[in-house]
Amino acid sequence: MSEIATGTTSLLRASLSRTGKWAASFAFISGAVGDVLNPLGPFAAYIALGAAVAALIIAIAMVLRLVLAARAMPALIFATSAAAIASGVYAVQQETSSQNGVIAALVPAVAQLQQSLGIVSEKVAKIEKTVTETQKTVEEVKKSTDTVAKTTEQIAATQQQQAAQGAETQKSVEAVKQTTDTLAAGQKQQQAQAEKLQATTEQIAASIDTIAKGFAQLSAQGGAIGDPKRPDEFYHNARVYELAGDMLNARRSYLAFAGFDVDAVDPYTRFATLIRVQDGKAGAREVFGQLAEKAKAPSIKLVHLLQFDDAQRLDKLNAFIAANPDYAPAYFLLAQEFSEDRLGSQTLADKRNEAQALTKFVSYEKDGGLLKYFVDQTQLADWLDRSRSRLTALGDVLDPSRFAPTLTPMRSNAGWSMTISLPEPATAISWRLGDTGPFIDTGVMAMNDQRTGKPMPNPSFELPDSTAATTIAIKYLDIRGRETGPFDIRFDPDGALQQGNKQILDQFWTSWIAFDSGGNHGLVYFTQMLSYRCAIKAVHYSLNGTTLDKEIKMPPCDAKDPYSIPDNYQPYFKVKDDITSMAVQVTYTDGTKSPVREYKRQ
Repeated sequence: MSEIATGTTSLLRASLSRTGKWAASFAFISGAVGDVLNPLGPFAAYIALGAAVAALIIAIAMVLRLVLAARAMPALIFATSAAAIASGVYAVQQETSSQNGVIAALVPAVAQLQQSLGIVSEKVAKIEKTVTETQKTVEEVKKSTDTVAKTTEQIAATQQQQAAQGAETQKSVEAVKQTTDTLAAGQKQQQAQAEKLQATTEQIAASIDTIAKGFAQLSAQGGAIGDPKRPDEFYHNARVYELAGDMLNARRSYLAFAGFDVDAVDPYTRFATLIRVQDGKAGAREVFGQLAEKAKAPSIKLVHLLQFDDAQRLDKLNAFIAANPDYAPAYFLLAQEFSEDRLGSQTLADKRNEAQALTKFVSYEKDGGLLKYFVDQTQLADWLDRSRSRLTALGDVLDPSRFAPTLTPMRSNAGWSMTISLPEPATAISWRLGDTGPFIDTGVMAMNDQRTGKPMPNPSFELPDSTAATTIAIKYLDIRGRETGPFDIRFDPDGALQQGNKQILDQFWTSWIAFDSGGNHGLVYFTQMLSYRCAIKAVHYSLNGTTLDKEIKMPPCDAKDPYSIPDNYQPYFKVKDDITSMAVQVTYTDGTKSPVREYKRQ
C-alpha cells in the first residue's frame, strides 16, 4: 500500500510539474472569460459543471484501470483545475451579486466590453422583439390581406355580378333596341307595303281602265281575235263565243282572262253564270274555288262565295264586306240577297236591308268610284239603273217612324179594347204592360192570313178600365219568323179617351143633331155629342143662321162611366116651327175646333 501511495504521489507530482502550470492558466482564463460573459449567461457555472463531470469520469476510469494513470493524470489535473477555478468564480459572482461579473466590477475596460456586448444583446433583443412584432404585424397584415382579399373577392364577385347584370341589362337594352328596330322596320315595311299597295292599286285601276277601253274598241269592231294576248282580248273573245253558242271556247277564254288576276267584277259574274248553266251551282263553286285559291283579286273571291246556297252565301258575303268595307260592288250583290226577285216576298226588314245596301253602292258613284271595278261599262250602267229604280220603289222604307206599329185604344163601359196595327204581315203578336215582365201572346183568329198562309194573329187585347198611364211594348214575328221590336208605345187613358171620342165625333158628325126625332115634333136631340162629351170642351150653336150665339151646356165627363147620360139631364131642347136649320161648332178638349156644321130641318 505504501508503495502504491508513494507511486501515486510521485505520479501526481510529476503531472503537476508538467501540466499544472498551463492547466491552471487555461482554467483561470476560462473562468475569466466566463466571468466577462456573465451578462450573456452563467458561463462560469457551465464550465465548472462540465469540468467537474469530466474529472469524475477520468478518476473513475483510472480507479477501474480503464486508462493508464500516467496518461489520464494530466487530463484529470486539467479538469480538476478548471472546475475549481470556474467554481470559485461562480461562487464569488453569487456572493457579490454581481450580474456583470467580478472582473467587470474591478476593471472598467471589461465593463465597457460588456456594455458593447450588452448593446449587441439589446440589439438582439430588439431584433427579436422587432421580429416578434414584425411577425405579429405580418400576421395582422396577413389577416388584413386575407380580409382585403376576401373583400377584393367580394368586390370582384359584386363587380362580376354587376357586370353580369350590366350584361343582362345591356342584352335587355339591346333586345328592346332590337325590338324597337324591328317594330320600326316593320312600320317602315308596312308603310312601304301600303305605298306599294297604293301604287299597285293605282296601276290596277289604270290597267282596268286600259282594259275597259281596249274591250270597248274590240266590241265595236266585232269578231273574235285570232291570237289573243291581252286580258281585254280574251274577255272580248269570251263574249263573242258565248253569244255564238260556242261555250267551250267561251269557257277557255274566260279562264285565260282569269289567269291575269284582273280585279274586275263583271267578267267573273258572267263566267259564273255560264258555268252554272253548264255544270250547275256546284260546278261553278268548284271552278271558282280553284281560281280563288290562286288569285289575289278580291273580285274572284267575291264571285266564288256567291256560288254557295242561301244563308251560307249571305254569311260569307257579310264576312267579305266586313273584311273589305270599301269594296263597292259587294253592296249591290248584298242588296240582291234581300230583293223581291230573290225572295219572292219581302218583309219590312228585307226592304230596309235592300235599301241600305243599294244606297251604299250608289254612294260610290261619286267621282267615278265604280269604274275601276268594271271592264264592260254597260254592265255598270245596268247595275246603277236597277239600283235607282229599286230605291225609288222602296221609298221612305228607311224612315223608322213611318213603319212602327200603332196602338188604338177604344174605351167602353167595360174597359179598354186595344187594337194593334202592324206595318207588315205577321205570324204572331205579343204585348207587355210596362217596362218589365213577360210578353203576352195575343193568340190567333179562326182564319188564315192569305199573305202568310198561316193563322192570322189576333190584333187586339183588353185592359181593365182602371189601367193607369204606362208604356205598352209591342213586338211581332214577320213572315220569315224573325222577331221585330219591341216597340214602346205610350198609353195615357185620359188622353186616349178624349182622342177616341174626338175621332168618333169627327167621323160621324152627321149624327150630332136630330130634328123631330122619333116623331117628337119640335124637339132637337144632341144625344150623340152627349155620349162622347169627354172630348168636348164647349158646343156653340145658332138657329136659322151661323152666328153661333148660343151654347149647349154639357154635363162633366165621368171617366169611370164615360158614355152614360145622367138621369137628371135632358139630351134635347124645344124649338118653334119656324126654325128651319141649326149651325153647330164643337170646341175639343185639345183646343181644336170643328168646322161649323149646318143641319137642315126636314
